[in-house]
Amino acid sequence: MTTYIPLPIPPTALKELRGTDDAGRPAEPFTARADGVPLDCVGSLLRCCLRDIRAGERVALVSYAPLRRWAAGTGARPGAYEETGPVFLHAEDCADPEATATAEGYPAGRPGGLRTVRRYDADGHIIGGRLLEIPEDAAAGFDAAFDEAFADPEVALVHVRAVEYGCFLFEVRRA
Repeated sequence: MTTYIPLPIPPTALKELRGTDDAGRPAEPFTARADGVPLDCVGSLLRCCLRDIRAGERVALVSYAPLRRWAAGTGARPGAYEETGPVFLHAEDCADPEATATAEGYPAGRPGGLRTVRRYDADGHIIGGRLLEIPEDAAAGFDAAFDEAFADPEVALVHVRAVEYGCFLFEVRRA
């Protein structure tokens, strides 16, 4: 059985996003509050360390283009498949995401949650995907979806997104 590691936003990208996001806007950090003011984000996934936001943390909501950044390092040309969307991250450096992922399993893994497991080829083009309703054993559900995705030799990476808002949650790459 293959072990899949959810990948957070890379450190170099985080540094850039904390200044100016992928839509060209400056980051505007704020303090997360349990009462939803100024923004209801407590419990939302931080893409920097792959854990939920806690009240009192300094966070920012920024636009992120994961395929654009991946393509810049690989020479891929995703064209129209390039998407930019909102993600939360800590306003400053944070904990080691690998330690968080290892300790907590897959992020955003609430049983009953709906996810898309979207497959991309080496050019950054979508070549399939599937809907995943997270089962009680979230790790087994994600593992089965990733096994299925990577059974296709053309799949270079997988993005997991929330169905409700289409938000990018995390990435998994072929080992």
